[in-house]
Amino acid sequence: MKIALDPTPFHHSHSLLEFPALAADLGYRYLQMTPHADMIPFFRHPKADDALVAQFRKNCEAAGVEVASVLPVLRWSGPDETLRQAAVRYWKRAIQISVDLGCTQMNTEFSGRPELPEESEAAFYKSMEELLPVFERAGVNVAIDPHPDDFVEEGLAAWRVIRGLNSPNVGMVYVASHTFHMKDEPLEIMRAAGDRLRVVHVSDTLNHHASHGLRYITNPPGNAVRVHQHLKIGDGEVNWDEFFGGLAEIGFLDSPDTVMCSSVFAEDENAHDVARYQLETIEKYVAKFGKG
Repeated sequence: MKIALDPTPFHHSHSLLEFPALAADLGYRYLQMTPHADMIPFFRHPKADDALVAQFRKNCEAAGVEVASVLPVLRWSGPDETLRQAAVRYWKRAIQISVDLGCTQMNTEFSGRPELPEESEAAFYKSMEELLPVFERAGVNVAIDPHPDDFVEEGLAAWRVIRGLNSPNVGMVYVASHTFHMKDEPLEIMRAAGDRLRVVHVSDTLNHHASHGLRYITNPPGNAVRVHQHLKIGDGEVNWDEFFGGLAEIGFLDSPDTVMCSSVFAEDENAHDVARYQLETIEKYVAKFGKG
């Protein structure tokens, strides 16, 4: 298993090309490339040319760091056909960037709209008709997260959509901070996905269902909001013994190909300390539950 740093908390304090050395300084051997204005921004065409990609890879090699996963977020399930077609084009460039970085694992979100689930699912499968052959030819795997406010938000429902693609190149992401939005029990989701669960994001969150659903109050009542946090381990209510124990049960912790990413976004002012704490705490849980 590869333990990776999501550098999002450092986007405003470090340049893109500084991320590899930063990750190494924080003790990480792997990076996850999440959306960045100079590489693959949210919802837009990738902005990195071949020279920038090559320089980033060179900086990774110099720092002794590898890119474990590349995470674009694009409107490939959007019910707007013009934007869906654009997203497919953007995806093709993002796949090439991942290959050029020496990375064969990508992960993303379902996107689409929860109030238009049928239309969004149709758009998703239409996009995948074109993209699946590209992933397969490139030897790239993509794992998908049922993110809050996507057209599919529940864990087992998301796995069924993925399974319906009938491709070993497509797997699932489990984001610990989305635990209380996914309806189904964590172990049910992990066991259903099995070895197709290829990426997990490690950050804590509070259970918004607690206090009879009144932990968070929005006005007017009934607003269609999705509340969650990306806190450091121990600052929320995720059951970490269950989380790591479940991953151990399905073989995730002992696989050379899986990716576990620290993705804390709530404490930019303490980002260096939090990143080190996350790595140390993850390693303790892995030692506790993994076969070693």
